[in-house]
Amino acid sequence: MAVSTYSRTERAVELFHALSDETRLEVIELLRKGERCVCELTDSLDAAQSRLSFHLRVLKDAGIVRDRKDGRWAHYELSPEAFEEVEALVEGMKPRALNSQQSCCA
Repeated sequence: MAVSTYSRTERAVELFHALSDETRLEVIELLRKGERCVCELTDSLDAAQSRLSFHLRVLKDAGIVRDRKDGRWAHYELSPEAFEEVEALVEGMKPRALNSQQSCCA
């Protein structure tokens, strides 16, 4: 993943967009079991190569998956760091407990 100057909000949008599609979530589920060749993903998802390539590009651009070339085939795996980042973003979005003495109307 390239070094960027994204704001926290821009990064959250990129990650959540990548995670907001059913096909991409199915890809993630398959990759939870370990690295997979793109041909395995195509067969498992019964998806056209071009359609799957689009979804893999979105996941790769977001840093959620990484690829490795082996001859003419590409193998994909999940990037654990991306999920740690998602977890931290979600944690940062949780509402803070309001102190009972701090009320806007008191």
